[in-house]
Amino acid sequence: MRQIVTFDAYGTLVDFQLGPTTLKVLADRLDLDRLNVDEFLDDFRIMRFHAVLEAYRPFRELLPSSLEIAMRLHGLEYRQSDGEALVAAVPTFGPHPEVPAALRALKSRYEIAIISNTDDDLIAQNLANMGVEFDHVITAQQAKAYKPSRQTFEYAFQAMDIDPAQVIHVAQGWEYDLIPTRDLGLARRVWINRYGHNGSIGARGSADYQPFDELPDLSGLPALLGC
Repeated sequence: MRQIVTFDAYGTLVDFQLGPTTLKVLADRLDLDRLNVDEFLDDFRIMRFHAVLEAYRPFRELLPSSLEIAMRLHGLEYRQSDGEALVAAVPTFGPHPEVPAALRALKSRYEIAIISNTDDDLIAQNLANMGVEFDHVITAQQAKAYKPSRQTFEYAFQAMDIDPAQVIHVAQGWEYDLIPTRDLGLARRVWINRYGHNGSIGARGSADYQPFDELPDLSGLPALLGC
């Protein structure tokens, strides 16, 4: 039976260095000595999540607007160049170290696919950095919706011409992926909990959303899926 392993990209496969990159961009022109970095980055994360719940707009617009709101919350002057620099950095992020080998092993048995909250042009270089060819790449730009919207996943299944019961979804994002996929009838779900249980938001799972498997990274995924 045909099966597809679908992946969230940023955070799951791609080492999404958004926090450090944001601080570097801002530190080039602002004094951040008095900034509560953890609170600022958490607010930035929350603003991004709120933004994906609104009417669709391209990720290259959503990311700067979320940054602008977070900066204003913390009394920082926003400039258009800040958002532009952050968007320009996204395609430069490479994969987590174990990802290419894990993907190559999975391709021996499964089709592999991306379902990502991004634009087509932004993710193209991220995927090239992995050095592994995906059978399908589905983006929010194509679906005209962002995860956790059910529309994003339904568009992906239709585009890949696959029944949800033949899909194994692998993701780091708890709010974006694990919560909304509980009732989609997927064959299996795997949570890549890279952040452990350190108390940060998004690092704690819930038994209410079982069944799912939990791994700290992708290194154990091929064995888990029989490769």
